[in-house]
Amino acid sequence: MSSKTETLNLKYTYGPVASWRLGSSLGVDLLSGKEKICTYNCIYCQLGRKVIYTLERKNFVPVDRIIKEIESLPEINIDYITFSGRGEPTIASNLSETVRAIKNIRKEKIAILTNSSLMYREDVKKDLLSFDFVIAKLDATSHFLFEKINYPARKLSLEKIMQSLIDFRKEFHGKFALQIMFINLNKAQAQEIAEFARLVKPDEVQINTPLRPCPVPPLSREEIAKIKEYFTNLNAITVYESKIKKVTPISKKETMERRGKVI
Repeated sequence: MSSKTETLNLKYTYGPVASWRLGSSLGVDLLSGKEKICTYNCIYCQLGRKVIYTLERKNFVPVDRIIKEIESLPEINIDYITFSGRGEPTIASNLSETVRAIKNIRKEKIAILTNSSLMYREDVKKDLLSFDFVIAKLDATSHFLFEKINYPARKLSLEKIMQSLIDFRKEFHGKFALQIMFINLNKAQAQEIAEFARLVKPDEVQINTPLRPCPVPPLSREEIAKIKEYFTNLNAITVYESKIKKVTPISKKETMERRGKVI
């Protein structure tokens, strides 16, 4: 860590830079590499197409490094401390250990953005149960679209992932959101995804479309509004309905850009 205003593993952001349903957020990155480390290589990912695929959980960033960075921060007002990072955060094997350490020094609720790919694993599920707010992604309910949109690592089963979402929701007592990224490829499957969402019974459904710089164009307001109609009787909100407020990032511009963030 180079200074109190330049952190390697933390970022203070709002809205499209983190999750537009998290308000002002202190992001925690337990991967913190120059390259994306993930179980997917989604075509709309703002981090680019280069990826290190892995299904193996390991320790990338020590817990004490995260805690030192948090303790060195200037006074900031935040709504959530959010685990995301340069890839899939559940790959980090010290995830729950870091959550416990942060809860010892901060009072804010803790959230995570996950692509749901490892939720079928008992160790990952146990780690996720320690969060206050879990935002889990699902972009398709057909294997064909799953591969076309998410480009998953080999051996990942969409059927197993979908069942793990249903099972996790039954055990989790915090706030749970299902997030869907709609693009041209999956907009025709909105009804099927909505039907699955009703099986999961999330606290809210986040209907998203790529508004950050990436190779995939976003759907229009009208298209997203039409999609939302399929999610009747669910607490659904779209990215176009979100209210964006200004915050000042604590990371330098080059650090934010390295992570594919928009300032």
